[in-house]
Amino acid sequence: MTKRSGFGYAAIAVLAVTSVGATAPFADARETMRERLRERLAERMGADDGPKAPGGETISYGGNALQNLDIWRAKDVKGPAPLIVFVHGGGWKRGSKDNATGQYKPGHYPGEGYAFASINYRLVPDATVEQQAADVAAAVKAIIDRAGALGIDRQRIVLMGHSAGAHLVALVGTDEKYLRGAGLSFADIAGVLPIDGAAYDVPAQMKDGPQVMQATYKQAFGIDPARQKLLSPTLQAGAPNAPQFLLLHVQRPDGVRQAEALGKALKAGGSTVEFGSFPGEGLQGHAEINRRLGDPAYAPTATVDAWLKRVFGR
Repeated sequence: MTKRSGFGYAAIAVLAVTSVGATAPFADARETMRERLRERLAERMGADDGPKAPGGETISYGGNALQNLDIWRAKDVKGPAPLIVFVHGGGWKRGSKDNATGQYKPGHYPGEGYAFASINYRLVPDATVEQQAADVAAAVKAIIDRAGALGIDRQRIVLMGHSAGAHLVALVGTDEKYLRGAGLSFADIAGVLPIDGAAYDVPAQMKDGPQVMQATYKQAFGIDPARQKLLSPTLQAGAPNAPQFLLLHVQRPDGVRQAEALGKALKAGGSTVEFGSFPGEGLQGHAEINRRLGDPAYAPTATVDAWLKRVFGR
């Protein structure tokens, strides 16, 4: 039997409905089905279904089954090592550390002398975005509490995240209440590295962002303007913030626009901000920058490596 992708039957259904020149309920059903298919494609493009990288240790940081992380220790390092904590994407409602971390990061960063952790977090709709940001902070706290046993330098920690994970690390890096809730502060975070996010200003993204993601944004952020503002890193970037940011993006218009606005707000808030702008368009470019980061042959890897050396002072 020929193997089909997870989108095959949905795509066939869309084509079947599209081929019928019906109106009224049939037309509505067609548009709903198209929207759902586009949304699934958008969410799944960032997944990396390759095997899990070997050598990681799994740690639970809460009572929920999704509150866990994998950590890879730094290689050939004397003394405590800096730490990178990665937060996966997936539209706030999908994805995991096992399929959306990217194959290169768990090997590359330990080889550079850094510990690398990738976390799971509770997902919408069973959890709120506020709880997800709290999970990021709780995961960091769990590692810090084990810093001695894991060989971690708790004074040199960078948060890194892709897509929805980029939004979450930017939110934790601009609204200190999430870190305070875990008994931490901005003093515990050396830098933040969001990768091709596009929801740093939630109201703007819900107004001007791609139609394909509007249902996802509405589910995650709701319709209350006050809540949307509180969940917007750009609108929370008045001082204080985490001290240093590197904003990576490809050439998606909304991603570029949102990264530039966030950078401007962070600079006004006193943070040091650098940008990394790279080729890549649409969902393919959005997925590639996550999948290939850490590949020495991929240009963003060198940009990130240089920034990490500056932030970590090594």
